[in-house]
Amino acid sequence: MSAMRHFASAEIGIGHNGNPAKLPVLQPTIGPPMADIRKLYREAGCYAYDPALGQTGICRSAITYVDGESGVLLYRGYPIADLVERCSYVEICWLLLNGELPTAAQLERFTHDITHHTMVNEQLHAIYRGFRRDAHPMAVMCGVVGALAAFYHDGLDIFDPLHRMIASHRLIAKMPTIAAMAYKYSLGQPFVYPRNDLSYAENLLNMLFSVPCEAYRAPAAAARALEALLIIQADHEQNASTSAMRLVGSTRANPYACTAAAIAALWGPLHGGANEGVLETLAEIGTVDRIPEILRRAKDNSDPFRLMGFGHRVYKSYDPRAKVLRQRCYEILDALGQRDDPLLALAMELERVTLADDYFIERKLYPNVDFYSGIIFRALGLPPAMFTPVFAVARTVGWVAHWNEMIADPETRIFRPRQLYTGPVERALVAIDERAAHQPLVG
Repeated sequence: MSAMRHFASAEIGIGHNGNPAKLPVLQPTIGPPMADIRKLYREAGCYAYDPALGQTGICRSAITYVDGESGVLLYRGYPIADLVERCSYVEICWLLLNGELPTAAQLERFTHDITHHTMVNEQLHAIYRGFRRDAHPMAVMCGVVGALAAFYHDGLDIFDPLHRMIASHRLIAKMPTIAAMAYKYSLGQPFVYPRNDLSYAENLLNMLFSVPCEAYRAPAAAARALEALLIIQADHEQNASTSAMRLVGSTRANPYACTAAAIAALWGPLHGGANEGVLETLAEIGTVDRIPEILRRAKDNSDPFRLMGFGHRVYKSYDPRAKVLRQRCYEILDALGQRDDPLLALAMELERVTLADDYFIERKLYPNVDFYSGIIFRALGLPPAMFTPVFAVARTVGWVAHWNEMIADPETRIFRPRQLYTGPVERALVAIDERAAHQPLVG
C-alpha cells in the first residue's frame, strides 16, 4: 500500500461579509483535493451546507477508492476485476482488514480463525423463535446481530486491538450463519450448522440450501458466482451503511451495535435493497412485449415509475462491479440450465435493449451491480427477501474494516453534523386560553 503523501499547503479563499478566509487544501493519494473546512466558522463566520454530505469528506481512509466518472473501484489499490479473478473472498477480508494481501501462511491461519468462529451460541435459537415466520430476514438480522454483544461482552474493549480483531473475526465468520438461520427460520426448516471442511461461499450455500434428510453439494458454478458477489460487495467507500457504522461507532458503541445499525441502513431500497427491487421491477414488466412501454415510462419525467437496476449515484460510466458480474451471470445461467427461465430471459432482453437505446447511452444509465446480482441471486434459488441479507454478509468485512480504521484514527470525534435551521425565531409563550386567537388558520 502506498504511503499517504503529505498535505499540500495550498490555500483557497472564501469570503463572508467581506472577510476573506484562508483554508488549506488536502491532497489525497488519488482523486480530487479537498478543502479543509474545520476552521471555516472561525475564519469566515459561517458553516458549510451540504445535504447528504455528497460534497464533503468525513474521514481519511486508506481502504477503498471509487472514481465514479471513470468507473474505477480499488480495494487497497487493487482493481476489483483482478481481485475477483485471482483471489478468494477470505483473501479479500484479510486485505481490507490489514492493508496487504496475505502470504500463504497468513491466509491459512486467518482461514482457520474465520472457519472456527462460524458457529453461534445455541441460546440465539430462542431469539429467532421470538420473530414471526414471515418477518423480513433483514429485520431478524438487525435484532440477532445487535444481541451478539450480550453473548460476547467479554471482548468489548474497543481500544484493545486484540478485542477489536476478535470482534471483527466473529462478525465476518458468524454473519453467514446468522443470515442462513434467518432464511431457514422463514421456511420452517431446521437450522443447518456450519461445516469446517467447506470454503466460505460453499458453507453459506450449504447452510442456505441443505436439509438433514439428504446430502447436498453446492454446484461449482454457484460457488464461483457467489464468491464473485461476495468480493464485489465487500466494500464501497463511504456509502450509507458504512457511514452508519462510522457514525454509531463514533459514540464508542460496541461493534455489534454498530453493525446492527449498518444492516438497518443497508436494508433501504435505495441502498442494499435495490437488488430486491430489480426482481420486483422485472415481475412488474412481466413479458418481453411490455419492454417498450416500460422504457417509455422510464423516460417520462412526470411518471413516478423507476427502472431499478440501471444507473448509479456514484458511477457515471459502466459500474466496474457490473462488468465483473456480467460474465459470471451468464456462466451461472448456462451451468444451471436457467437460460429458459422466463423472468431471467426477460432480464437479458431488457439488458440488450437498454444497452442499444440512445436515451440510456447518452445518460450513461448502464445496468448496475444490482441488476446482475439480482439475476444471480434468482438463479441461485434465493427469494428476493434474501438478496439483501447476503449483501450484508459480503459487506460485513467492509464495515468492520472502516470501524477499526476509525477507532485507531486520532482525528475521530463523535459525529455531530450542523443544520440550516428554518423554524420560527424565538417567540413568547402564549397562555392556553389565548392561543386560538394567535393560531394561523389551517386547511
